[in-house]
Amino acid sequence: MAIIKLTAVERRKLSIFFTCVFLAVVAWLFFSLSNKYEYEVKTVVNFRNLPVNKAFNPLQSDTVLLTVQGSGWQLLFTRMRIYPRDVRVDLKSLEKRNFVTFSEQINSINNYYSSDQKIINIQPDTLYFDFTTRKVKKVPVKLLNDLVFVKQFGQSAKTILKPDEVTITGPQDQLDKISFWLTDTFKRKGIKSRITDKISLQKPKEANISIFPSSTEIQIPVEEFTEKELFVPIKVIHNQQYYNVKLVPDKVKITLMVSLSDFANVTEENFEAVVDLNLWKNENANELPVQIIKKKAFSRIRKIEPLQVNFIIKK
Repeated sequence: MAIIKLTAVERRKLSIFFTCVFLAVVAWLFFSLSNKYEYEVKTVVNFRNLPVNKAFNPLQSDTVLLTVQGSGWQLLFTRMRIYPRDVRVDLKSLEKRNFVTFSEQINSINNYYSSDQKIINIQPDTLYFDFTTRKVKKVPVKLLNDLVFVKQFGQSAKTILKPDEVTITGPQDQLDKISFWLTDTFKRKGIKSRITDKISLQKPKEANISIFPSSTEIQIPVEEFTEKELFVPIKVIHNQQYYNVKLVPDKVKITLMVSLSDFANVTEENFEAVVDLNLWKNENANELPVQIIKKKAFSRIRKIEPLQVNFIIKK
């Protein structure tokens, strides 16, 4: 294979040539991206100034198609998923009619974005709404949490929420589907003392639903835990024939963790251990597994001994 040998002068000329080509491409790209272009993007509608006494249902999708005029740089960013995240639509006119038009609000919408980026058209131009009387409902607040405690520490009592209810307003058919309202996820690590904090409630997914208040105070009691052992009698369930059943052993040893303040109050009466005789009648089981069907709130069971018991049936 032939190898082309270039002199130092030729190599220098070739290097200058490719450098000039590269600079020309960069200059052309820069000027091209600086020109104005029109491009289309899809985005969601964000409603503002909702009607006070009306509950509304949009009669079309909450996604619209924007025709945007901007530089080539912005067109490039659009391809990279950087573009207006939403279009803010004012619903004040719904107090007098059942539709809004984007063409009437195009100037105020553009004021929300940068001056070198301009929305020139929105499709569809008109949004129609169906109205009903706004209803009010109260539902309990449900806390979402992700808590990590220091070893030997844990939650020792029920979480307190203030307020523990939220007032929601909207169309009756929407309110009928809501039985509780979630908070944002409360995250905390290395916990070893009582928690008192505020957490925001999740924002409504539907534009025609509003909530009050938008946050709640949480109080989570936290204590150090210690180990305790209990011997709990085992009961037989599903003994419809009233057999005389003798369990060996007839008590189960439960090793658990309890808070220091609750140590003296935790007794055998707070727990219930059972074995199911149906496992013998239906599956010919030779041993019956022990199930704990009742336990003290906020106690943590570490070990159950034995896990299964022998039994003798006297007919």
